[in-house]
Amino acid sequence: MKVIHCKSYEEMSDAAAKIMEEQIAKKPDSVLGLATGSTPVGLYAALRRDYAAGKVDFSKVTTVNLDEYCGLAGDHPQSYRFFMQDNLFDHVNVRPDHTFVPVGTAKDLDAEAKRYEKLVASLGYADLQLLGVGPNGHIGFNEPAEELFLETHVAPLTETTIRANARFFNSEDEVPKRALSMGMGTIFAARRIMLLANGAAKREAIKALLTKDTVDTKCPVTLLHLHQDVTVICDDEAWPL
Repeated sequence: MKVIHCKSYEEMSDAAAKIMEEQIAKKPDSVLGLATGSTPVGLYAALRRDYAAGKVDFSKVTTVNLDEYCGLAGDHPQSYRFFMQDNLFDHVNVRPDHTFVPVGTAKDLDAEAKRYEKLVASLGYADLQLLGVGPNGHIGFNEPAEELFLETHVAPLTETTIRANARFFNSEDEVPKRALSMGMGTIFAARRIMLLANGAAKREAIKALLTKDTVDTKCPVTLLHLHQDVTVICDDEAWPL
């Protein structure tokens, strides 16, 4: 595991953008696993900046997103499809039909989970998978539990995660209680993983990842020790050591 300690959120975002751009330069038709939330906003801003400067070309890239809220249409301002369009897709030359996000309004959510899992598998899984981490150690919506799902599934959100995401909605009551999420096996099928963490709220989760010599499904981020190619990038507030 490679760990990069950055002094600021901006430095962390630029470091992440450099790694992603190097991946695209090395393999122009890369499959990128993407994440949402507040953490990667700076990364996507850096990618937009560098695309405008002619430093990166998304024309052959395919993207697969980690998750989507159940019940939110893609044009809902808090859906993850909307987030990706607003923060990245609408501003670069990625092909619209090569950007994939689970469909949160599917009539049969279990069937949608299976469809999405087959789609990601058919693409050969991600060449580089971007992850954030929740204060409770969740990655994607793989929440702390005795057992974790391997494949894409319908995941109930914990109260901790609902509270953490409430800042994006008018009230906590509006936060969806379930989401479609890649499973741990889907994530771990990626050839490379890049985890970003910023802010003091993420410090305990990163401390568990970097200081413990065990893995624990009740802190899913610790399972990253089992992957062969992981880069962790933290800003100073999230740095636990």
